[in-house]
Amino acid sequence: MGKAVFSVFPSENFVDLNMYQFGKEQCDPAQSFGPAIRNHYLFHYVLSGTGRLMADDSSGTTREYQIRSGQGFMIFPKQINTYIADPDLPWEYVWIEFDGLRAREAIETAGLTPDHPVYHAAFKDLRENMTEEMLYIAEHGSESPFHLIGHLYLFIDYLTRSAASVRLASNGKVRDFYIKEALNYIEQSFQNDISIEEIASFCGLNRTYFGRIFKETVGKSPQQFLLSYRMAKAAELLKLTSLSVRDIGNAVGYPNQLHFSRAFKNVYGMSPREWRNKNRVV
Repeated sequence: MGKAVFSVFPSENFVDLNMYQFGKEQCDPAQSFGPAIRNHYLFHYVLSGTGRLMADDSSGTTREYQIRSGQGFMIFPKQINTYIADPDLPWEYVWIEFDGLRAREAIETAGLTPDHPVYHAAFKDLRENMTEEMLYIAEHGSESPFHLIGHLYLFIDYLTRSAASVRLASNGKVRDFYIKEALNYIEQSFQNDISIEEIASFCGLNRTYFGRIFKETVGKSPQQFLLSYRMAKAAELLKLTSLSVRDIGNAVGYPNQLHFSRAFKNVYGMSPREWRNKNRVV
């Protein structure tokens, strides 16, 4: 039987980036997983050996990829996939399942999409740094959530930097810079009464053009992302603090408590008080 190390991340209190499970496994010959569907992003990096990935692309067509040591592959939420170790040279891999408000941005910065799920690194040193972070997380599952999340951010940093140059060399998208500027602006100013026009102006872009490239890159319109970001922060405060609903609304940019409650219910399907009663950390 193959040898596996597996851990489940013990906290759901991180909204920008969070982990769900992680581990390392030396697979048996022809060992397979799937067909399966994940709810979050799942990245495998192959330490040795080789195997095959079968996964649906953006059109729903199943495509097959041969993946060897030094490469990786991303499985996307709601994507049907199967992966199989080689019968003669089975792979050993390390994996992390993660998600969050910043996950899609990071993955697309690395050039990984359902049509291009295979990770190729341009720089050996950055790839090795990424591997070290993944192995550290896999082998230190008993560390505190904050400690592990810190290493998740380092993993994401090395993932994007090691692969981003491949992407930029192939399609040269400058839009990534503008999207990062917009996301940073939202992170710093979401508690204020900001408009999409202000965000576009901050980036130096026409509002219509900004809205189009933002949705193409992030997967949500600027309005949808700002709303989901504010409500995620509100849920975090409801879960972890004793602040009043009014104060939490103010903290995420809703001075009118009724407007805040309506917006929260539209996202979470229940009022802020009901959500707090179900999810409050005792």
